[in-house]
Amino acid sequence: MLKINNLQAAYGDNQVLKNINLTCLPSEIHGILGMNGAGKTTLFRILYGFKEKNGGSCMLNDQQLSNRDIAFLETSPFFYSYMKGKEYLDIVSMSNNNFDFEKWNQLFDLPLDDLIETYSTGMKKKLAFLGIISLDRPIMILDEPFSGVDVESNEKIFQILERLKSQGKTIILSSHILRSFTGVCDKISFLKNGLIVKTYEKREFAVLEKQLRNEIIEGMGTVLDELIKP
Repeated sequence: MLKINNLQAAYGDNQVLKNINLTCLPSEIHGILGMNGAGKTTLFRILYGFKEKNGGSCMLNDQQLSNRDIAFLETSPFFYSYMKGKEYLDIVSMSNNNFDFEKWNQLFDLPLDDLIETYSTGMKKKLAFLGIISLDRPIMILDEPFSGVDVESNEKIFQILERLKSQGKTIILSSHILRSFTGVCDKISFLKNGLIVKTYEKREFAVLEKQLRNEIIEGMGTVLDELIKP
């Protein structure tokens, strides 16, 4: 069980995360939903160790969380120049002799003998996703995993995550788009102004969607009516 208690983070005087409390269970897909600037990526970077926290704790099964427990897919994965897809997977899967990337690639049909710099955005995301799977860590953190990926690959990622969840993985996703969550997540936590406002169970997803839509409409005020007459 991953347990986050009173987590705080700041960039200078800007307090981005304020006493975040969150529990994520094995065999569970947990969504983190929020607008731009809500603090989703900062939360993930702290969990992985890319950024120092200003307070609080992150524990896995009552032990201090380590990045060795986590496979982290960033929004925009980084790849070295002049590296082929096959070379990348060779490197990241070195610690997992059971990972057959040729077999896994039958799902995505990536040109592994080509330079990664020739890949499209979606192809790079799929390559990085395969690399994350190869690490076989108990926690998977996926920052915008469906962004830039075509409809077919989106569904394949959904199916893979469901299968990994059944093997006991703790999977945490972020997204700006609620509808990319509701089909795959078991719980969704709404992050707003650096706080987890509420964590919604699957049966409450329709309530969350309605509340979010109403909040956005209220925030628009009368501006849209002034621009386009109803």
